[in-house]
Amino acid sequence: MYEHNNPFLIGNFAPWREEGDETDLLVEGEIPPDLNGSLYRIGPNPYFPPRGRYHWFDGDGMVHAITIRERRASYRNRYVKTEGLAEEMKAGKALYGGLINPSSEAKGPMPFKNAANTNIIGYANRLLALYEAGLPHELQPVTLETIGTFNFCGRLNGPMTAHPKIDPGTGELLFFGYQPFPPFVTYHRASAVGELIESRPIDTGLPVMMHDFVVTRDHVVFFVCPSVFRIENLSKGLPMIAWEPQHGTRIGVMKRGGGEICWFDSEACFIFHFLNGYEDGNRVIIDACRSTSIDMSGNNFGPNPPVPHRFTIDLSSGDVNLEQTDERSAEFPRINERFAGLRHRYGYFASGPVFQNGKNFFRNTIKLDYQTARSEVQELGAGMFPTEPVFAQRPGRSGETDGYILTVWYDEAKNTSEVTIQDAANFSAMPQARVKLSHRIPFGFHGNWVQENL
Repeated sequence: MYEHNNPFLIGNFAPWREEGDETDLLVEGEIPPDLNGSLYRIGPNPYFPPRGRYHWFDGDGMVHAITIRERRASYRNRYVKTEGLAEEMKAGKALYGGLINPSSEAKGPMPFKNAANTNIIGYANRLLALYEAGLPHELQPVTLETIGTFNFCGRLNGPMTAHPKIDPGTGELLFFGYQPFPPFVTYHRASAVGELIESRPIDTGLPVMMHDFVVTRDHVVFFVCPSVFRIENLSKGLPMIAWEPQHGTRIGVMKRGGGEICWFDSEACFIFHFLNGYEDGNRVIIDACRSTSIDMSGNNFGPNPPVPHRFTIDLSSGDVNLEQTDERSAEFPRINERFAGLRHRYGYFASGPVFQNGKNFFRNTIKLDYQTARSEVQELGAGMFPTEPVFAQRPGRSGETDGYILTVWYDEAKNTSEVTIQDAANFSAMPQARVKLSHRIPFGFHGNWVQENL
């Protein structure tokens, strides 16, 4: 039996365990003719009732693919068949613990499994499901069947972040891995064809949880927030990750071409996700969703929701300026990925109450204009709750708003989900199309649009 009082196991957080396919989905409105590809979404979906207390980050990864071709849409979903899940399926029960209760009955040395549940990307003609505590899993793009772990031909021996960055000019994949023992962070660079060509340890001074990082045209930036691994706490029944604000937040800026990392000090904060970063002369500008603290001890994210902020780092003076760019709580920030590492004007977010009694998630999506400080809002009415907005680029076009915003929404009244397609240049207008599913997609983490030629 699942924990009925656990907010991450009820409502639309509850598992949807059925794998299946749907063709010729009902569409309200018209799908744009130049939108052809797949929206891949991934999130936690425990296959078996969890051992001990369940945290949202623990669930087995399930991939949902909404494929659009010639104005028609289809759907497919599959679990990522990780080694840990296969072991549990053979045993007929959960064997691994999780973030809060890491005890395990499994054969392996780790108390929790690589859940492959956090992000999914198209890279080097591969579809990769990502989980920051382990290696990526490669999936077949059409069938979603699991091929196995992907380790860059044996050259990657440690974990890989769930938030790598693809350079829009070179196609290179830039990423890092973190762990609770030295070297705490390692930076990696891989070619556009999947060859790992650089690995560099980064001395952060503290073993911290580092979910995301920043890449600009010339720099990589690491935020060392004081969410510190304290492995010794496990034997005391205390959280493995402790909030220690006395350390403040250290920001490391390193040239992509090599050289020493330079450190800058800022107030203690925690950042799950960055929108983007770019250079402006000798300054580095970074937009992020910033929280004043984090609580990883239970089934919540603490009393301090993330709010959009801008960091301006002066590489000459060493000054770090912090500016709040919107008053609303917001998360899952996205841009047109053609502008990754370059100056951006627009950002797209899921906004509203981050969490409320396991019944809903966000209430709307917003588009922030960093040039005019204006914003646009998209909402579908009471009982409709969005997830992360994903930018789908319009083929052959280069403008920042030349594309569509694809968002999975949950309809509480019908207990089903749908995918909306919005014109990015006319964000507050009603969606051009609403693709209806016959069942719900549980609230998950991240997704990406992949053109049909993967």
